[in-house]
Amino acid sequence: MKAQTSYFELRRRKDNRDGIIFLLPALTAYTVFIAVPILMAAGLCFLNYNLLNPPRWNGINNIKRLLIDPLFLQTLGNTFKFFVVLTPIHCILALGLAYVVSQISNNAIRSLYRNLIYFPTIVTTASVAFVWRYMFATDVGFINYFLRQLGLSNVPWMTDPVMIYVTIALFSWWKFIGTTFLYYLVGLQNIPSAYHEAALIDGAGKTQTFFKITLPLLSPTIFFVFVTNMIGVFQIFDEPFFIAPNNPVARTLALHIYLNAFDNIRIGYASVLAFIMLAIIFTITAIQFSVQKRWVNYDYE
Repeated sequence: MKAQTSYFELRRRKDNRDGIIFLLPALTAYTVFIAVPILMAAGLCFLNYNLLNPPRWNGINNIKRLLIDPLFLQTLGNTFKFFVVLTPIHCILALGLAYVVSQISNNAIRSLYRNLIYFPTIVTTASVAFVWRYMFATDVGFINYFLRQLGLSNVPWMTDPVMIYVTIALFSWWKFIGTTFLYYLVGLQNIPSAYHEAALIDGAGKTQTFFKITLPLLSPTIFFVFVTNMIGVFQIFDEPFFIAPNNPVARTLALHIYLNAFDNIRIGYASVLAFIMLAIIFTITAIQFSVQKRWVNYDYE
């Protein structure tokens, strides 16, 4: 009995050691690139640091600046506007595209559409954004050129407070929807066909099957897509930075952090803003995880 206990104890220790060895690279990368920078950023919140001079203790002055910064609430509001505009576009339209493509029976044609939809995501954002700016320029853009040929007036895509969101939403949809589309497509393909066959035998139509069978079984993918898109939208930076860098209406919280850190060289204050964004993302994500049990279905079998 003692020999058996000793054997199992040695085996357990070996398994624990092997597990630690396998986890060590990931834990090291997490510590070096995530945990340590977060701790350093927390310390910078209480310092006056401009990259040129040694950091000096600043107390809670950076937090006080947050309370009197008029751009903070504006950029926070702009970020929530992008959340309201972009999240439905990515989550709903990508689902429609994925469902349509998943219904194509020909494998070659289905692969072609999948590659065409996903292709924009691998193109450099900066290069595409500059092209987008020229496309939607008020005077020299070819979008307005064709509108003028039709007898219509120029549309202020880049300057109007409403149209700037339309412009960025169109760009974000074209550029980034491929990733969400791919998540949905994989999720749809992983749904067992037996469920749809049973619904067909029972006489259910395509609409009933989609809302009663497909959507409930796809809910884990929908939940994952919503959470990841929400986090991405709250960190939105590339679109406003490249398309409308000087438009205050499109200035997001992430862009506000960047401008304070590298244009105004206020590293401490930028760190405070970064932690505010982290707190918002963490809170909304925690809420989503707390309510997921009410609508997410993990029973595939």
